[in-house]
Amino acid sequence: MKKIILFLLIGLFCLVVPNSVLGDAVVGEVIVTLGENLTDDQKKQLLREMNVPEDVEIITVTNQEEHQALGNYISKQKIGTRSISSTRITLLESGAGITVTTNNIDWVSEGMYANALVTAGITDADIYVTAPFKVSGTGALTGIIKAYEITTDIEIPEEQKQVANEEMVKTAELGDRLGFDQATELMTRIKEEIAKNPVTTDEELRDLITRVAQELGITLNADELNGLVSLFNRMKDLNIDWNQVQNQIGKIRDNLGDILAREDTQTFIAKFLEVISELINAIKGWFTKG
Repeated sequence: MKKIILFLLIGLFCLVVPNSVLGDAVVGEVIVTLGENLTDDQKKQLLREMNVPEDVEIITVTNQEEHQALGNYISKQKIGTRSISSTRITLLESGAGITVTTNNIDWVSEGMYANALVTAGITDADIYVTAPFKVSGTGALTGIIKAYEITTDIEIPEEQKQVANEEMVKTAELGDRLGFDQATELMTRIKEEIAKNPVTTDEELRDLITRVAQELGITLNADELNGLVSLFNRMKDLNIDWNQVQNQIGKIRDNLGDILAREDTQTFIAKFLEVISELINAIKGWFTKG
């Protein structure tokens, strides 16, 4: 549950493409990504598992590409030395939203994949992520983005990808030290305060973050504080399409139906998404000022 909510939080504040990047892609089209380091037998096994046609388009993802995409934010050990995780991506009709199912993925959650697509401006797809054995799943994340860029012939701006990755990792790192609830509340409260009292200088932003942390009983070290100041400045400079983000909250909520149905997650996730939905209207004011 921790990973699901964390990555719901991440993507909702990183969307920068004004319109969906599906372009001329065909509804119902299927694209497959395979990790470069799979054996031939493993590739055949995964293609059978994915139940895809023989002429399906296959895109290969390399370990080098994983490190290029995530190396600034995730340790080399987490990324690993082999690209194994693979995906089946089916393009859906407008308004269908994003659905993600995983198999043998033990670090990246369904919510992370869903919001990687939201961050990329991709809104309607059914994603199946798998591997022949337990893996972190970072290769699949890289593969999904690569597949859409190739299929639509539209390059997603690098800064867009980097800000999404940075917020994801910073929230996760804070969660490791403070606990997930505290880290999430800190990030949310900072956004609330900036929405109510827009800042114009680095010093004002630094003071605001420090004050909010103190109100929550949190002491940030110098690296954490500097990192948050940098992150929020980068986020502020992006051309956020908040209307599309807010629309995707509803889609993600709908498509998390199976998870929300579980007694242990239903109330927590539903209430969290309600808070984020309300918060977006306020945050729009901050990002459109000046």
